[in-house]
Amino acid sequence: MYSAQFAKLWFKFSKDMKSHMEEALAPLTESQLNVLEFLIARGKEPLKPSDLLEFLETTPAAVTTLLDRMEKNGLIERERDEKDRRIVWIRVTEKGKAECERGIAVREAFFDSHLDRISRHNQQLLVYLLGKVANA
Repeated sequence: MYSAQFAKLWFKFSKDMKSHMEEALAPLTESQLNVLEFLIARGKEPLKPSDLLEFLETTPAAVTTLLDRMEKNGLIERERDEKDRRIVWIRVTEKGKAECERGIAVREAFFDSHLDRISRHNQQLLVYLLGKVANA
């Protein structure tokens, strides 16, 4: 009954968010921000590129391309394992940490500007209902 209306509104909101994020994050991309957040959330332990496959739901080639761009932009460092040279470890640089903080602030400002259009109670209700829809 409401699925078409929900889809239309969700599409508009998603499109607005994507457009805003692309412009406000530049030169950082949303994918890069997601990787930085994932790496930082894991703490100080470095990760292998293969650890990102399930998180990003993509191919090894796509992960390699993404990491190449991130390394070129100074967001991450890759280094070979000392004992097994086949293993590559990924670490976030200081620049990567700073860009991650900036990206999170950009995203939060976007959401806050939209959520501020409704009351705190309705914000809480919206989050609750989206959690139900997302089965989270």
